[in-house]
Amino acid sequence: MLQRLRVTAFAVMIGAGALVALAPAAASAAPQKPVEIGRVLISPASPLDVTGGPVTATFTVFTKNADKATLQLKPPVGVYTSIGELTRTPVRDWVKWTGTRKFETSPTGTWSYLATATGGGQEKSASGTFDVVVKKTLDTKFASFGVRPREADRGDVVKVFGRLLADGKGYAGQTVSLQFRGRHSGDFREVARTTTGKDGWFGDGVRIRTSGTFRAVFAATAAAKGSVSDLAGVAVRRPNADSRIDGFDARPEPVDKGDRLTFTGTLKAERRDGLAGQRVTVSFRAAGSSRWEDVTSAVTGRDGRFWASATAVASGWWRAEYAGTRGVNGSVSDADWVTVEQPAPPPAVSRADSRIIGFNAYAEPVKRGKYLRFKGRLQIADDDGWEGYSGKVGLYFKKAGSKKWEYVKVFRSGDSGRLYVKARAWDSGRWKFVFKGDDDTYGSSSRTDYVRVTRR
Repeated sequence: MLQRLRVTAFAVMIGAGALVALAPAAASAAPQKPVEIGRVLISPASPLDVTGGPVTATFTVFTKNADKATLQLKPPVGVYTSIGELTRTPVRDWVKWTGTRKFETSPTGTWSYLATATGGGQEKSASGTFDVVVKKTLDTKFASFGVRPREADRGDVVKVFGRLLADGKGYAGQTVSLQFRGRHSGDFREVARTTTGKDGWFGDGVRIRTSGTFRAVFAATAAAKGSVSDLAGVAVRRPNADSRIDGFDARPEPVDKGDRLTFTGTLKAERRDGLAGQRVTVSFRAAGSSRWEDVTSAVTGRDGRFWASATAVASGWWRAEYAGTRGVNGSVSDADWVTVEQPAPPPAVSRADSRIIGFNAYAEPVKRGKYLRFKGRLQIADDDGWEGYSGKVGLYFKKAGSKKWEYVKVFRSGDSGRLYVKARAWDSGRWKFVFKGDDDTYGSSSRTDYVRVTRR
């Protein structure tokens, strides 16, 4: 009896162990549900008509029990390539996967697709075909082609623009070659490549270095015929030359109030010597003032030199200014300070008469730009006759054909009254000495002496 109890207990223990061993298997996960894939939808539907330009198609794949989906496309001639990552959207028991692809006018024909769904070690796929077609060849032409601005400085950027039409409508997404031919060149060359936008408009900036002509060219495609625009010209302006005023001088310095000041200088420009026939304005700024006022003006001669005069009123700065002309920029000279002194009151006693004798300008004729020498003698009346006198004497010049005497320079005679000075000669004309007098003597002038200036 005891033996049977032991056998029964052992059997019960074995049975319990068997149940324990079987427990993990009974608790394992349920089998993976089968992966399913539906057909691929294409919008717009096949055939995709690219006659009017590129078309973007949307591909949709429906799957069930899949973790991932991919879509590959193969052109009429070529291999499968992925369209990229698909967008996942749950739809009840299914999942919708979407992606897009842009189709051009080439290549056309029958394309293939391969959709694949994977999950839990399972894989399902769906395949098929669709067509990309050009229904007819479009007639193209350019409209509103032009360049702006039509005149530009060398190195500026001009905008070349226009519109490409296909069968009378704007043709978007097309490549247009912008070509240029220089004024002295026989061939067009491509200077830019651009793409038409909405309604066929296009435009691009081109740096211009010479005058010439632009055109736009559209090369023929499977969907459209080629075309060439009308011509649009552009002119390159020559850059303005800079000018300058050399040697501006206001004299004499100092000067008595009410006396005349003479202004001289030379107007020059780049790539030229003197700039002739241009008006130069002489301006004055009084001491303590910040304002310049125009006082007088002069027109430059053949070599760009100018002469002008004005009455001395107050101490201050003088300068010459050129406003510029077509092709030449304006300029302003350095400023020249002149001190104006109050003239001495008239003498209480009578003054002696004066005279200048023996005036002579030599050697003559003289080559242009060379020095002339001037001599004479300043004398004053004395009880016993005439005697030499030391005084301040000015040299003056009047150009042939002119009515105006121009101040040249001032100097002093010796104690014996001897006068000697030299100055450059630029034009033919008359010369003279002028003694304005002083507290003891009246002023006087010499005779005039004509000197011819030669160019060689």
